[in-house]
Amino acid sequence: MKEDFLHYLWRFKKFDALNLRTTQNEIITIVKTGDYLELSGPDFFNAQIKIGNQKWAGNIEIHIKSSDWYVHGHEKDPAYDNVILHVVWEHDTEIFGKNNSEIPVLVLKDYVSKDIISSYNSLITPKSWIFCEKNISEIDEFTFKNWQERLFFDRLERKSKIIYDLLEETNQDWEAVLFCLLSKNFGLNTNGNIFFQIAKSIPFSIVRKESFEVENLEALLFGFSGLLDSEKEDVYFTDLKIRCYYLLNKYQLNRSYADPVQFFKHRPDNFPTIRLSQLANLYHKHQNLFSKIITLKSVKEVYQLLNICTGLYWQNHYQFDKESPKKVKLLSKSFIDLLIINTIIPLQFAYSSVMGESISEELIAFLNEVAPEKNAIISKFESFGIASNSAFETQTLLELKNEYCNQKACLKCAIGMELLKNN
Repeated sequence: MKEDFLHYLWRFKKFDALNLRTTQNEIITIVKTGDYLELSGPDFFNAQIKIGNQKWAGNIEIHIKSSDWYVHGHEKDPAYDNVILHVVWEHDTEIFGKNNSEIPVLVLKDYVSKDIISSYNSLITPKSWIFCEKNISEIDEFTFKNWQERLFFDRLERKSKIIYDLLEETNQDWEAVLFCLLSKNFGLNTNGNIFFQIAKSIPFSIVRKESFEVENLEALLFGFSGLLDSEKEDVYFTDLKIRCYYLLNKYQLNRSYADPVQFFKHRPDNFPTIRLSQLANLYHKHQNLFSKIITLKSVKEVYQLLNICTGLYWQNHYQFDKESPKKVKLLSKSFIDLLIINTIIPLQFAYSSVMGESISEELIAFLNEVAPEKNAIISKFESFGIASNSAFETQTLLELKNEYCNQKACLKCAIGMELLKNN
């Protein structure tokens, strides 16, 4: 038995609420179960109950055992002084509050049907991947779609934290925030954190000033990544190295990079050299990128804006000093889709929040245009009958798996609660 199940039972009154009695055999009448805020302190705030003929207003605390009150040290915490009822699964000791007054106790297991306990046990019995894998496809479309919207905006809220932190660090410079986010996502999983640190190490005012000469931007990005630290005969490498030293002295910059960028296990088009060159060319082409990105409303507009390739040198190179067959290395549509998911949508969400505007429907419509992601989690959901037609749907499934299924939070999940109710 877990406390979250008891919270569920109390919150939705999934018990025989008409025949409740305290351990002292006094009749309990529930007027209001209280507000389930999931904050520190009692589990339910502002509840109203009657015990006998006396009406009480206050808070409800729920435990597996009565003695958990003392195990958790509630007798020393003033936040629990206004508890009017202690709801437990098992009663093993009397509980006393302030002024040494005994707190009434309700033993919930005496009023819960065996059927709902059986349904709960069935739901939380470990399966091969997630608890509800055999039944998730049975959830009605209305419930599932509503829950997906909630998951989507929960995910955006979490993704926005880095944006709000960057705003503080950059003195509310949205262009600088965008540069850091784009850099991180140009680096993908392997080089993302390294690219992010590079972007944070170069004041964006310098990026603005040097964006008119793309070689200078490449020199800064390659220099801060450590890719110019060796010695090579390559003419372009030498030119970038000279430019980098000049810019470091000009702006009195101190390089600091912790880890070398990674080439291993990357397809050549994802090599850090290629991605950094594309990033430099993006800022060379668009000096006021944030003002353009914040107004984008469709995938077609994004593809047009991000029609970016590397510099000329990288059309026949993937690494310095190693010539390869010529290829114009444009940002692929699949890569741009990742930028939409991980940069553009979160940025538009955070900006609208700061501006006090609501663009919820627009963001959903925008992401519904993006092709669904392909990964092991999405494939697994598909095997259970949950297919995805867009990136909006795949993003919600990733949030569901990581923040609910992996945390075994079935009773905080609309799907889990619906299955429990249906059973």
